[in-house]
Amino acid sequence: MKLCVLCNTNRAQLKRPKTGQQICKTCFYAVFEYEIHCTITENKLFKRGDKVAIAASGGKDSTVLAHTMKLLNDRYDYGLDLCLLSIDEGIKGYRDDSLETVKRNQLQYNLPLLVLSYEELYGWSMDKIVAQIGTKNNCTFCGVFRRQALDRGAARLGVDHIVTGHNADDVAETVLMNRKLLVLFQKFTLTHFPLVFRGDFARLTRCTSITTQTLETSATTAPEHLTIPRSKPFKYTYEKEIVLYAYFLSLDYFSTECTYSVEAYRGYARVFLKDLEKVRASAIMDVIHSGEAYAQSLDEIERVEAENGGKKKKKTVVQKQGTCERCGYISSNKLCKACVLLESLNKGLPAVSLE
Repeated sequence: MKLCVLCNTNRAQLKRPKTGQQICKTCFYAVFEYEIHCTITENKLFKRGDKVAIAASGGKDSTVLAHTMKLLNDRYDYGLDLCLLSIDEGIKGYRDDSLETVKRNQLQYNLPLLVLSYEELYGWSMDKIVAQIGTKNNCTFCGVFRRQALDRGAARLGVDHIVTGHNADDVAETVLMNRKLLVLFQKFTLTHFPLVFRGDFARLTRCTSITTQTLETSATTAPEHLTIPRSKPFKYTYEKEIVLYAYFLSLDYFSTECTYSVEAYRGYARVFLKDLEKVRASAIMDVIHSGEAYAQSLDEIERVEAENGGKKKKKTVVQKQGTCERCGYISSNKLCKACVLLESLNKGLPAVSLE
């Protein structure tokens, strides 16, 4: 019988994906929860008295997030006022079923719940959008609408902070998506196509941040033009470990993938990352740290150049934060991204404005 390498008492019951250690369930729960606690405290995500909205979809990530946030808040006395915030994108057979899970989670964790729908906010559901534009670019619409819906829901709840269930795999995928990378796969790989990711370095520096707040970085952004801070307590938590944690504790979650995500661009990054992980278990953390190092190096280069006079560069025009003329949401342009997309959808239809 192989013993747990941490307690050296109980029988080892799993091989931890993140470290490869053979450990027992009890030690797995302990290290899983403690690492999330360290992520929260070391990055000073909250302060006592904050009202925090947990973005709840009913999936494994958000369910484990709700469970651990309530658990750690009680265990370490964070002093947070927690609530659940769900967005109904209007995808029949997917979101309607997952929202039933969220409602059960509300009762299980005794947390207030607010559900906002795309139909209510925008006059469109994702089913209607896909019926009009097809499945090729539907994730663009959903991503923009969902981000704004979370902010609007958080404002309605009067919260100080939003937490999302984005895990280490998600962050690593985003880093890969925003690096200019050409990969020529060899015979031993499971995929058989060349993969080219966009080289969006500005977005790369933002995607590794554990907390985001403004739509565009601006040193002159007024406090009233800041979005509600949004954090990722699972930034360094592997997806496989979240699944194991939910499975071992028999947590109630919805496991079906989004109906319309089959052609999502992120899927290519996910396949590549999984291939890397098979060769090197630490690949996920390696990718995240590379993104963080890149962001830090850019900051350091800019600091040194500023101190030494630096090279003459084109003057950077700082976009001034304001509000959308149509809906009042934060935007550096006359219309926010959601209203621009709505305008394209509503051609030939009665005008729809956000509340």
